[in-house]
Amino acid sequence: MSTSVCIERNAAMGGTVTVAAVGITILAWASAFPAIRAGLHGFGPGELGAMRFAIAAVPAAIYLLVTRPALPARGEMWRFLYGGVFFVGGYTILLNMGEMTVSAGAASFIINVAPIITAAMAMVLLGERFPVLAWVGTFVSFGGIGLIALGEGGGMSIDRGALLILGGALCAATSTIVQKPLFKNHQPLTIAAWNMILGAAVLSPFLPNAIFEAQAASSQALGAALYLGFIPSLVAYASWAVALSRLPASRASNYLYCIPPVSTALGFVWLGEVPTTLGIIGGVLAMGGVAIANLSRARA
Repeated sequence: MSTSVCIERNAAMGGTVTVAAVGITILAWASAFPAIRAGLHGFGPGELGAMRFAIAAVPAAIYLLVTRPALPARGEMWRFLYGGVFFVGGYTILLNMGEMTVSAGAASFIINVAPIITAAMAMVLLGERFPVLAWVGTFVSFGGIGLIALGEGGGMSIDRGALLILGGALCAATSTIVQKPLFKNHQPLTIAAWNMILGAAVLSPFLPNAIFEAQAASSQALGAALYLGFIPSLVAYASWAVALSRLPASRASNYLYCIPPVSTALGFVWLGEVPTTLGIIGGVLAMGGVAIANLSRARA
């Protein structure tokens, strides 16, 4: 087999892995929003987060024990800690607390400030290119998310809950930038596993009360906590790490605009929640904006 054929096959396989990682992340995180709402009926916001990542941390720890990856260098430790503290601990608590008072549509709108922040920071701090067409696509997607939020109702007022969710968006955006350099020296699954373990440690003060609440929680709330631990946490954080290792931070974050329309579609299929006309238009715009942003790469 010629060298050129091997290169082409490896490139195709790499592209398939990237597409799969992005797709899994979108599906898993899209399902997290309704699962969080279900879990909050039986757990407090901190307790739900602690239960969620305690579940995810166990297989993550087993993975590290089996694979025995190289330990972080001294200059890298703060980047690993940042992911555990902010990407897992801070994001989880702020989003859970915000969803107690903010409608699902408004929450998805606010949290999707994160890709805009990520793109801007990636240009300044990582030297990434983000062409004008990519910015156009980003704001088309953001406008689509706004229509989805308006279509779901519940208001778009800026209150304490909205500010908490905005804080969660900042945690996610800054963590993406801080941890991006780690992929030069560490495997994506290693970084994801450390995020799970360190995040569980940050949330551990809530765990004793979470165990107490679990005894009185409904089967729906318990099921939501288990689901959050395995799919939107263990699986999605791992697939996101793979995607982030293969794509520029700005471009990887732009794909997250697909989450709200996919979440709306999942609500229709699983729960029979019929989207509004505004929600459908917003979903089309959100997905179209991602396509526009990727046209800029095709022309580069």
